[in-house]
Amino acid sequence: MNGPTREDPFALHKSRVSASFDAASSRYDAAAQLQETVRNELLERLLELRFEPRTILDLGAGTGVATQTLKRHFPKALIVAADFAPAMLRVAAKRSSWLRPFHRVVADAQQLPFQNARFDLVFSSLMFQWCDNLAKPLAEVRRVLRPTGRFVMSTFGPDTLSELRHAWAQAGDNANHVSRFLDVHDVGDALLRAGLTEPVLDVDRLVLQYDRALDLMHELKTIGARNATQGRQRGLTSKGQLAAVIAAYETLRRDGKLPATYEVVYATAWGNEGVAAAAVGERDAASGEVRIDVDSIRRSARARPPE
Repeated sequence: MNGPTREDPFALHKSRVSASFDAASSRYDAAAQLQETVRNELLERLLELRFEPRTILDLGAGTGVATQTLKRHFPKALIVAADFAPAMLRVAAKRSSWLRPFHRVVADAQQLPFQNARFDLVFSSLMFQWCDNLAKPLAEVRRVLRPTGRFVMSTFGPDTLSELRHAWAQAGDNANHVSRFLDVHDVGDALLRAGLTEPVLDVDRLVLQYDRALDLMHELKTIGARNATQGRQRGLTSKGQLAAVIAAYETLRRDGKLPATYEVVYATAWGNEGVAAAAVGERDAASGEVRIDVDSIRRSARARPPE
């Protein structure tokens, strides 16, 4: 995974993102309350679709909470949890049981190590905001999704953490302290450009409340949601800077609490039935990349004794 170019101050350092989530893996679930709320909403929307996928990819699976739930609802399906933070998947392994197993694969969403048209369902909750743009990862989703398959996702919209962004700006700090998030229309356009069909999108806004601005900052750090943009402040934040940010945030206090807004974009789309799987070319084998056949994962699992 290459680092970002200097031209875009919001470009992400993938290695920094991965390292942050690795470091947060052991305490992520206890702190990620918003992520749990969004994940549960996305799962509920998925189950309303009433179809029975045989192969499922949980993309950006993290600690495997959604993967475990998917296995419970679709016990006969082969399910793969993919994430680019290895420590997250080690936590996820504890949720995979002999009766309800799922597989774990370390993978970059922009270069998935799976063969074409292998999944009936790709599920992804709050992962795509950690990609510089949606073109490559959505193209990969389309590639690994069967033409009749379903894709469901959630990501953050541009109003996310608007209060925190405002506080830093009021404190006179022009560095990036909050990532760039895409508007629902941009997400819809990206789905269509990737070749996915019949996209349906909507937006929800959740407002969390905190006693102190520092509580929000600590929570973001705990779940691994650190600033990984090219334009971030490189040195340590001074006590004076931090005090100014806290003071600016305090002006937003209402009914004794400080708000933190999250704009959540939900989307669902179908694979492209008009595109045969063979038309989506395999990458050059000379590149040395490994392409995993899902059927080989199934055969390997059957031959391996229970853990």
